[in-house]
Amino acid sequence: MDTPNTAPLAGVRILDLSRLLPGPLAAQYLADLGADVVKIEDTQAGDYAPPALRAACNRNKRGVRLDLKQPDGRKALAALARGADVLIESFRPGVAARLGADYATLAAENPRLVYCSISGYGQDGPRSGEAGHDLNYASCTGVAEQMAGASGEPALSNLPVADVLGGSLTAVMGVLAALFDARRTGIGRHVDIAIADGLLAGNVVSLATLNASGGTRPPGTDALSGGLACYGQYRTRDGRWLAVAALEPKFWEALCRRLERPDLLAGHRDPARQPALRAALAAIIGSRPLAHWASLFEGTDCCVSPVLTLAESLAQPQVVARGMLRRTEHPRHGAVLHIACPVKMSGFEFAIRRQAPEPGEHTEQVLREAGYPPAEIASLAARGIAL
Repeated sequence: MDTPNTAPLAGVRILDLSRLLPGPLAAQYLADLGADVVKIEDTQAGDYAPPALRAACNRNKRGVRLDLKQPDGRKALAALARGADVLIESFRPGVAARLGADYATLAAENPRLVYCSISGYGQDGPRSGEAGHDLNYASCTGVAEQMAGASGEPALSNLPVADVLGGSLTAVMGVLAALFDARRTGIGRHVDIAIADGLLAGNVVSLATLNASGGTRPPGTDALSGGLACYGQYRTRDGRWLAVAALEPKFWEALCRRLERPDLLAGHRDPARQPALRAALAAIIGSRPLAHWASLFEGTDCCVSPVLTLAESLAQPQVVARGMLRRTEHPRHGAVLHIACPVKMSGFEFAIRRQAPEPGEHTEQVLREAGYPPAEIASLAARGIAL
């Protein structure tokens, strides 16, 4: 049955005080689903994310600048919080309280407010005040130790798994759950998201090995990290890579048939034969360029695929068919490629309603909506409090 094109979070107002990646991306996910997200930055450096990253993580938001070190700046934030459903912040624990932007202060203004704090290690515990980056959170949660190939050398990923999986997506989960409850009860919650906690909670494959064996296996030796020849990446003749993920027997059989190597069938999961199988696959795949293998395995159901660059990935017919690539023209940053909202549902069509806002682009508009008269808005601007 057709349903109206209504965004699921239409009517939800979110204040986004966060910076850099985890918080802004979480707020963007919610904005993509229809929430009215107001990005609030300070009047100095603001969100100091690189311009291209800022453009990629802040679409569909409006922009406000407030000096929360000034009483009238804190008063303006309180006024905005009274009309908001959610606030997201990513200060170190204790900073929000010093700015009068903490949960206790703003919940007194609006008891139904869902207040989400995103920090590296959470609001309590012996490490709560420590600085950290994605690699630190991956290191302390047993994730970085397992991110290695057969050589055992730890790998670095340009996908910040801790920030996105542990921070952004975990925050969205917490916000939506608390928002549902607030709509039901009229009482908000303080959602405490530690990026390290979120990443640790996703480390379930290694946890399964720990439960089954009493410990994790050395990096590069477990089934998904290089222990099996049927699951790995192999260099092609032209220096590209082919991903082979033929874990199940039916996929391995299809792979061996396609390669015309029935002699490899029997060794699929035999530990003793893995080195020989790996060497055989490396020699075979290394004998031809990637284009040959892409053509050979096209339409073959054996879980083999080229390792693509992001640009190549965005040009794939499947990506185009799913509407996952969008292009816009930003007045400051020029042409911007966007990866669309990955959540698809009936009655909702994702759209880029706004480009990432310039700092303070909508300050006057948002303050008017909060009930500020023009003269008071002008006074705040003249004093450098709301720009």
